[in-house]
Amino acid sequence: MGNEIVTKIRTEMNRVFVGKEELVDKVLISLLAGGHVLLEDVPGVGKTTLARTLAHAIGASMGRLQFTPDTLPGDVVGVSVYNMKTGEFEYRDGVVRNQVVLADEINRTSPKTQAALLEAMAENQITVDGQTYALPQPFMVFATQNPVEFLGTYPLPEAQMDRFMMRLSVGYPDRQQEKEMAKLFLAGELTQGAKTVCQPEDILRLREDVNKVIVKDSILQYVGDIVELTRSEERFCYGVSPRGMLAVIKAAQAHAYLMDREYVKPDDVKAVAQDVLLHRLSLTSEAKIMRLDIASILHSLIIKAKIPV
Repeated sequence: MGNEIVTKIRTEMNRVFVGKEELVDKVLISLLAGGHVLLEDVPGVGKTTLARTLAHAIGASMGRLQFTPDTLPGDVVGVSVYNMKTGEFEYRDGVVRNQVVLADEINRTSPKTQAALLEAMAENQITVDGQTYALPQPFMVFATQNPVEFLGTYPLPEAQMDRFMMRLSVGYPDRQQEKEMAKLFLAGELTQGAKTVCQPEDILRLREDVNKVIVKDSILQYVGDIVELTRSEERFCYGVSPRGMLAVIKAAQAHAYLMDREYVKPDDVKAVAQDVLLHRLSLTSEAKIMRLDIASILHSLIIKAKIPV
């Protein structure tokens, strides 16, 4: 039953978000694993459409906030407003009190406002004026950002980056995909959006099923070896954190579930490790001067790790 729901979501998303089947699967992995996604790419390639399509497909409430340099933390988490009739402060919801939150162009706002999402992403709750509020479940943040070379951007701090399970790039469609997209647009089908094929409660049940996917000690050792290699790599400023290691394990469980398997294989780890770990690493100054490619280094480390039999 669970995989039937996943298949329906995948089919509906691929119908609207044309030609990006692999990207859709990675988003579904993050959804099933309870993670958040950072979408980094140039404007106009469909980052916002991807988040909206997922929200519609799973019947989730969605909030979108366009980040600008003058966006305040209260715009994200909400504010307490004084009610003159009752003589008390009343909490007014912020955009984060939705099940799917789209933080558009998050690196265009100040670090203080960026940090307003930290508690929500890490603990599924927010604190406003000393009062704690639980977030609706399932809760997932899509943050989009333009490349840092663009004008008026603030690079996300490492603590914020570490909260995202995956950093993905949409990329340009190929010529055939773009032609198909144009046909759907002319037929008016591209703007109709996704149909709702399940309810948020179904996602919570799917996450429980993902938690039951078996992870053997040999797989834990394999993930640990990859993480240890990043920590001993001299070209990296620092290695992967324990949170990053746990994210790989959880994403591997979700990938196995997506493949209709009840246990995790090394192939599951390799399928998700690059997207889960890449944004958690940083090159040393010397490596940057030498113009080394961080993705290539990480890929070589993943290959170097001994695969369990």
